Amino acid sequence: MNYLAIVGTNSDVSTNRMLLQFMQKHFSSEAKIDLYEIKDLPAFIEKEDIEDAEVDIPEKVKDLSDRIAEAHGVIIATPEYDHAIPAVLKSALEWISYTTQTLKDKPVLIVGASHGSLGSSRAQAHLKQILDSPELGARMMPSSEFLLGKSQSAFDTGGKLIDAAKVAELEEIFREFVLFTEITRELLSKRTLKRKTKKFSWQE
Repeated sequence: MNYLAIVGTNSDVSTNRMLLQFMQKHFSSEAKIDLYEIKDLPAFIEKEDIEDAEVDIPEKVKDLSDRIAEAHGVIIATPEYDHAIPAVLKSALEWISYTTQTLKDKPVLIVGASHGSLGSSRAQAHLKQILDSPELGARMMPSSEFLLGKSQSAFDTGGKLIDAAKVAELEEIFREFVLFTEITRELLSKRTLKRKTKKFSWQE
């Protein structure tokens, strides 16, 4: 399996990035996980005043869309800011929603790390609501979440998760996600009603 792992923050120092880097190494024999940074994406702005209905999508947004389309599934690691996901992650998802919509039917696993004890639980709930919106329509594995609390002390100097119980929890969730990805692909291959590709336009 090939997965795109999105670092859901623009912070240069992030335990969410460390979590994805750990997953990339720890599961290297089971899947190929490529990390993707969204901090350089332009801020989303809907261009309602453009006379020409068709406009160019920024190159960095095209790149993200292409990477999502090529992957078998997506892993998103989100911190929690004021009970919600960071603005930079919301902006990235808005670009996908308003342009290519490449997250539709894409298997998605949400993980999160936070300095507090709750491990980004509210942000993950917020992210699930967003991904379930009609223009995103991602396929999220039900009853699954990985919450890493007190993340500043969760890794050793080599970037490995210290808590063996947390490692075992992550292993179980990830292997369930691989199976979920396989089942979702099989399900979609048997769909009789094909989704129509919507040509991107800022206007109806």
